[in-house]
Amino acid sequence: MTRSLTGLTALFALLLVVFCPAAVASPLLVTVGEVTDQSAVVWARGFEAGPLTLEARPEGGGVTLTASARVSSERDFTGKLLLADLRPATRYLYRLRHGGAQVEGSFLTPPRGTDPRRVSFLWSGDLGGGTHCRHIRDGYGIFRAMATVKPDFFLFVGDTVYADHRCGGPERVPGYDFIATTLEEFREKHRYNRADPHVQAFFRTASVYAIWDDHEVRNNFAGTTEPLTAVGRQAFIDYWPVLPPAEEPGRLYRRVRWGKLLELFILDTRQYRSDNRQPDGPGKTMLGQDQRRWLVEAVTSSDALWKVVVSSVPLAIPTGRSGRDSWSSANARGLAEEAATGFAMERDALLREFRMATVRNLLWLTADVHHAELIRHQPWPDFAFHEFIAGPLAASRGRPRPLDVTLKPRSLFGLGDTDNFGQLTIDRDRLTVRIFDASGTMRGEHTITPE
Repeated sequence: MTRSLTGLTALFALLLVVFCPAAVASPLLVTVGEVTDQSAVVWARGFEAGPLTLEARPEGGGVTLTASARVSSERDFTGKLLLADLRPATRYLYRLRHGGAQVEGSFLTPPRGTDPRRVSFLWSGDLGGGTHCRHIRDGYGIFRAMATVKPDFFLFVGDTVYADHRCGGPERVPGYDFIATTLEEFREKHRYNRADPHVQAFFRTASVYAIWDDHEVRNNFAGTTEPLTAVGRQAFIDYWPVLPPAEEPGRLYRRVRWGKLLELFILDTRQYRSDNRQPDGPGKTMLGQDQRRWLVEAVTSSDALWKVVVSSVPLAIPTGRSGRDSWSSANARGLAEEAATGFAMERDALLREFRMATVRNLLWLTADVHHAELIRHQPWPDFAFHEFIAGPLAASRGRPRPLDVTLKPRSLFGLGDTDNFGQLTIDRDRLTVRIFDASGTMRGEHTITPE
């Protein structure tokens, strides 16, 4: 606690620490993201109008960098501080102060693009869905297990909140039992998840690259037709350390380079998509023309050893009822059907372009379906790639189901009915993927040798 407590107030605070640790958290929230080999964005939420001040220095000593910003109620007391002139492949220690409170943490910068240094990171999605919001005793305990892995960074692949779900009851921390329809309510959903002590403890040791999916607004929404798209997007930008370009203030897709071994291509699968109910065909799109062109050019020009495309929805698992919400246009058995919806035509066109450009060591990381699975696709004899799925972090649990046969998939491992996260570790001569459950127990592992 940051303020002095006396008498009964102090006794109550002590009882909370002993019996309900998930209820106690600093009023000052922090998340580091968009880290490059030279810069980082530090997001913070304060609790009163006034300045945020930041100091950061390399672990082991070096020049101390400073940044400051003022927060106000207009942006829900959130602010972003840009750190520049950072050293590559360096862990930075920081101290953030606001209104008499302070928090400390650290983050790692990537190596330069020619440096073949080992990288290890986590990915997952789906936090706070259904009746699985913060438990009064354990909170989001899976983040405690994630912290023990000590990743270089975390990739949050969508459904960072469930704005369209109610969740409450005597076993849950109050404040989430409503459906968001206004900007303040969307922000409140983000604030609830971000304030969990286990989430905060993890975010103070690892930077985050986050992207949205449907539940940041409404189940299976299409940004081109959903009235709440703009307000949900604003809350997402307010609450994550993303800095869209000035000429495109709503843009969320971007690329991240992590040394010679890895480049990430993070997609926005919501903002530009056609209505799900529209029949699949050449006019239907999930990415929009500009993002699709960007993706093809970025992936085919990358000289990273592994090219990792991050999609909040899976390639090979059909989802959605009145219209397919994932890339697949298959039916529930994974078979093609007439008058199908979905986005398979755009998916397959992208894969053909990657094949024509002889893209090697292509990997897709996805989430959304609330189970973990490792899949190898070989839609053509001379072109194969992998899709790895993880999640949920805390939401209703699913299980593996039939895959879209048009991709000629082979399931290498599947795990259902449990919260989970994935880890990718990349060395010069191999990529290893592991799936962990919420206790931190490794449940599956697979290794790939690069071409």
